[in-house]
Amino acid sequence: MKIAESDLIINPDGSIYHLNLLPGDIADNIITVGDPDRVSDVSKYFDRIEYKKGKREFITHTGYVGEKRITVISTGIGTDNIDIVFNELDALVNIDFNTRQVKEKLTSLNIIRVGTSGAVQPDLPMGTILASSYGLGMDALMNFYLSEPSAEENELLTAVQLHFSHLKKVNPYLTSASKTLLNTIGKGLPQGITMTAPGFYAPQGRMVRAKNAVPDFIKLINSFNNGQQRITNLEMETAGIYALAKVLGHQALSINAILASRVKFEFSQTPNQIVDQAIRLVLERI
Repeated sequence: MKIAESDLIINPDGSIYHLNLLPGDIADNIITVGDPDRVSDVSKYFDRIEYKKGKREFITHTGYVGEKRITVISTGIGTDNIDIVFNELDALVNIDFNTRQVKEKLTSLNIIRVGTSGAVQPDLPMGTILASSYGLGMDALMNFYLSEPSAEENELLTAVQLHFSHLKKVNPYLTSASKTLLNTIGKGLPQGITMTAPGFYAPQGRMVRAKNAVPDFIKLINSFNNGQQRITNLEMETAGIYALAKVLGHQALSINAILASRVKFEFSQTPNQIVDQAIRLVLERI
């Protein structure tokens, strides 16, 4: 079927609507970062940069590390932005922009998030580089997509739903990381369930002036366990990345630079160095 112009918006120059990218502009190996300023922190390690493009908060650099072609793109904050970025990245490789039809042969991208996060377990110190074995979404994104969780995901999600059952307005979803990327890019790193929140303050248990509706949220989070599985950290994109990657047939992994300890009420004094360590680790392993 031909995809409607209102569903897939293509700019007059042939680029995808929000990302301002043309088919062919992206590599099969993609690093996502939240902060647009962090794109150059990644691409400074490229041996050569093919091009730089940007629109709104979506900045893209594509280049090479040795013979490996890599794209780094900023997503901005939150799963609402992940919805835009992942659908448009997928369209760039899997939809023919001339016919507006899905290609017969689909491309599966390797997408690795390098982002910051706060630990909710006391044995995860600041400076830890953690690979997310699962993304647990507390936002509403996947209420709008059809998905087919595996038996393993369903079993763990059932335990999560029971633990958070008193939060009547929250409908959690859970998706596993790409096993291939977890065993290569994430090999040897601490692992755990990463919870994705729909905000930075009360949705992550912070309180400044507005009162929280869920008291002791961090204790509620870090008290969950199911066998060897526990929630290790909080951020705002991973669950959406994992869920949409699975729906669209891509491989995804989230690498988290732990900058805060939510149980010790501490924030790193050297955040840039920790993020840089995560960037270099991912580039070396790609």
